[in-house]
Amino acid sequence: MDWYFIIFSVVKVAVVIGVLLTLVAYSVLAERKIAAWVQDRPGPNRTAPPFVKYIPVLGPILTRLGFFQPMADALKSILKEDFMPAGVKKIYFWLAPAVAVIPALLTVAVIPFGSFMGEQKMVIADLNVGILYTFGIVSLGVYGIVLAGYAANSKFPFLGGIRASAQMISYEIAMGMSVIPVLLIAGNLNLSSIITWQTTHGWLICYAPISFIIFLVSAFAETNRTPFDCAEAEQELAGGYNVEYSSMKFALFPLGEYSAMLASGGMMVTLFFGGWTLPFWGLDQPAQTLGMGLAHILVFITKMLLFMLLFIWVRWMFPRFRYDQLMDLGWRRFLPLALVNILITAVWLWVSAGK
Repeated sequence: MDWYFIIFSVVKVAVVIGVLLTLVAYSVLAERKIAAWVQDRPGPNRTAPPFVKYIPVLGPILTRLGFFQPMADALKSILKEDFMPAGVKKIYFWLAPAVAVIPALLTVAVIPFGSFMGEQKMVIADLNVGILYTFGIVSLGVYGIVLAGYAANSKFPFLGGIRASAQMISYEIAMGMSVIPVLLIAGNLNLSSIITWQTTHGWLICYAPISFIIFLVSAFAETNRTPFDCAEAEQELAGGYNVEYSSMKFALFPLGEYSAMLASGGMMVTLFFGGWTLPFWGLDQPAQTLGMGLAHILVFITKMLLFMLLFIWVRWMFPRFRYDQLMDLGWRRFLPLALVNILITAVWLWVSAGK
């Protein structure tokens, strides 16, 4: 039994990482196509291996959709010259891109992406303190950007790293406090248990809408997405913390950003939208068959991709905040709102318990 558990766990890790990286690659393609649609231009519609033109009907369609563009981008990043400026701090310069990617991959480990497959839970690590683990790991994400800015030994990347660190610390506090009402209502820190609570009481978005709004906006800030991309403000910082990077080391930063977006979407689905459940067709009950187990996984991925679409859509709809506006929103708006939200939720639960 122990060997079965170990083998199945290794398979889960490999499949989750493979699916996550594939979703990252095609999320980049989706962003480029949506941006092209917003700006009334075609977007990627040429790149394809030579043999594709011999595939009738399907070949031209896949090419026009840009299906092969992520493969070309990955190959280009690997084969491009890896240039390192003379004045960089080499150890940190090499370490920063890896530190930017790893936290997002570790966060996914505790997010339940399905119910059961046989006797195995569809989560890599079903921790009793999953939400605390998540925030502990997410807080490490800032180090990749700070190290990148510091290691470049240049003014503008350093300013981008400092901006990012202040931004992430500010919104991480609001994000953490936004989850407290959810934990009070569900009465558990285990993410699987929070999903189980929602199957009987309804999705938590109905009980804690303010928590969701704070969490959502903070997720934009934590992932450095527009309108919170002040750490990468081209007009002010010539590209920001990653301006000195090239080749695959440069590609790891957007890889980390898109992985963090998917992880944030997965957390919002888990905390507020019932995780892998739907309130009909029996999809709110643990899987008893392989087909139902796969359906749960498909439901979770679909919900997560809808949040990914929201991240992309907002980028091309809203302008960037000024940095003082960004900090004002985090400290003077969201932090007091999160505190008031905790108080209101606690009073409501106390009154409800009295009844």
